[in-house]
Amino acid sequence: MISHKADILRALVRPAAASSDFDLNPEFARRVAPVRDAGVLVPLIERSSGVHLVLTKRAAHLAAHPGQIAFPGGKRDAQDVDITATALREAYEETGLSPELVRVLGHLPSHETVTGFKVTPTIGWISGPWQVKADPGEVEEVFEVPLRHVLHLANFHVQKRIWNGQNRAYYTVPYGPYYIWGATARILRGFAEQMRAP
Repeated sequence: MISHKADILRALVRPAAASSDFDLNPEFARRVAPVRDAGVLVPLIERSSGVHLVLTKRAAHLAAHPGQIAFPGGKRDAQDVDITATALREAYEETGLSPELVRVLGHLPSHETVTGFKVTPTIGWISGPWQVKADPGEVEEVFEVPLRHVLHLANFHVQKRIWNGQNRAYYTVPYGPYYIWGATARILRGFAEQMRAP
């Protein structure tokens, strides 16, 4: 059981490969356009019941990925000094999580999405109490999932759906009413594999 950030710090120094939306779909053609950089925060907070992961449910009115479960994050802006700054800025804008409350533990390997983004996840440990302030323009809900749930490989499943006329396979890791799938689930599966590596 993951009970302290030291467990995660030990895992983050282990070698791990980048992931991709193409992992389960090698027959899909990769984009010709340059991949754009994006950063997401994987926010962890310690509760009496153990470490929890903070996720968001995207607003239903958004043109891209409405209603999907996601890490707080987005594309890198010109003023961001690095991809960690992107993740922290986006998390603050979307959830009200101040960067001063986040201790950066490290990064997970990057993930390439079918929509042309190279997503770099930053692991952040929330070091103090914070008041959630979801941006209604982007976020419908901010919620927590026990980290042990998304680090248990048996909770992951592969499903398929038609996307752009092709039958696309993707990972899911449902939790209660939350259907966590796609890039978010793939990044979490990579995290789970890294935590269990010898």
